[in-house]
Amino acid sequence: MIELYYWTTPNGHKITIFLEEAGLPYKIIPVNISKGEQFDPFFLSFSPNNRIPAIRDLTPGDGGEPLGVFESGAILEYLADKTGQFLPCKTRPRFEALQWLYWQMGGLGPMAGQNHHFVQYAPERLPYAMERYIKETNRLYGVLNKRLEERDYIAGEYSIADMACYPWIVPHERQQQKLEEFPHLKAWFERMAARPAVQRAYAKAQEINPNPTVTPESRAVLFGQTAR
Repeated sequence: MIELYYWTTPNGHKITIFLEEAGLPYKIIPVNISKGEQFDPFFLSFSPNNRIPAIRDLTPGDGGEPLGVFESGAILEYLADKTGQFLPCKTRPRFEALQWLYWQMGGLGPMAGQNHHFVQYAPERLPYAMERYIKETNRLYGVLNKRLEERDYIAGEYSIADMACYPWIVPHERQQQKLEEFPHLKAWFERMAARPAVQRAYAKAQEINPNPTVTPESRAVLFGQTAR
């Protein structure tokens, strides 16, 4: 059994997609980040960066105590190794998938996330910041579009790289991007959206948080935290 500490963000969706695809038993434990539930001491004991998602594997392979894992990319890699699914064992195809997983973690996610912040949430509109991240998101879409030019999935076979990238493309309209400009990316996006496990993952998100909003109160929780 996997305990998934989750909220309805792109990084959270990555893990529900994997778990639905793999058929691994799991329990969602919502962590409402707009209410500050990510600062609960128990959650911090295995997710010290106070971010979702995180998991606790109640039956780890070493037979020991429950094992906590935080950071969505690390969780995907852990679950792939645990189940033997969606990440090849052989060196070349394995790193074909891993390098695109890390590309998402280091590029697409952070840049699109800053795009979301300055376009949607910043208390004042800053044209330079908005243009900077809209353009960088566009560049990254172009990288992914080129990658998908001659393959159905990012690493050839369906993998955790696809699960990591897809949730960050879902809000493309909010990111000021037009999928029609990226035909190979668009075809992949539609292929992903048609997968039953992906549909089930997003249905669960709708059940947990049917009307996501950012209020002045939640803004104070979500943005501008310091070490103190």
